[in-house]
Amino acid sequence: MMADACYCILMRKASRKMSSLYDEALSPLGINVAQFSLMRTVQKRAPVSLTDLARYLELDRSTVGRNAKVLERRGLIQNTRGEDQREALLSITPAGERLLDSGVPLWDSVQARIGKRFSATEGALQALIDEL
Repeated sequence: MMADACYCILMRKASRKMSSLYDEALSPLGINVAQFSLMRTVQKRAPVSLTDLARYLELDRSTVGRNAKVLERRGLIQNTRGEDQREALLSITPAGERLLDSGVPLWDSVQARIGKRFSATEGALQALIDEL
């Protein structure tokens, strides 16, 4: 690697390129990779609080809250109150379930395409990311 190359910039560039592949695949559904990922996580952990969701996704709670509001306005997730009335609990709506069902094959096609390119280095890449 060149001495003046910045690992941070390279990883950000790779992340943008990777995200654009998923965004392109999911575009027929009118959703992007961040929204799809958030919905899948809500689906798996529901009902889940914004705080726990943010912690699990390693994102700022306010960022998760803003993204959740967009999905809630579209009728894809619902927000209910937990025992502590200050805490929002998120779950997937039937419309959200249908969208996820439609999106999984699109997501899987990108996963397969990328997997072919990374198959030889996948374990090393995962280990490197886990170490950071």
